[in-house]
Amino acid sequence: MTHDNIDILVVDDDISHCTILQALLRGWGYNVALANSGRQALEQVREQVFDLVLCDVRMAEMDGIATLKEIKALNPAIPVLIMTAYSSVETAVEALKTGALDYLIKPLDFDNLQATLEKALAHTHSIDAETPAGDCQPVRYGR
Repeated sequence: MTHDNIDILVVDDDISHCTILQALLRGWGYNVALANSGRQALEQVREQVFDLVLCDVRMAEMDGIATLKEIKALNPAIPVLIMTAYSSVETAVEALKTGALDYLIKPLDFDNLQATLEKALAHTHSIDAETPAGDCQPVRYGR
């Protein structure tokens, strides 16, 4: 199955993990961009529309939760999957409350990753199909 029109951003400061995920996701037919920090991810999200972001929690400079918050501020509709090798209930709850669609534990189970991606993208595309193009309005909270 090809996903030529699906763009995924992988955010992880572990370059080898990024490279492995890039090869895997490209093998599944996705277009993949890499960011090695939260700041790089935000620059890319400002410049390009991604269908999904896969973001690590523990990163130097700007952690995954802060990156998630900023991505959601830029584009509330983009699905973000958080991944970590250092799982805790508190971090999972915080990620989900902040807007992550799911929370994945490293080392990633590739079958589970593929199923989670398909589910996230299907969910996103079903929401897009239900919303007429002209009806999109910015979401404002707290005012």
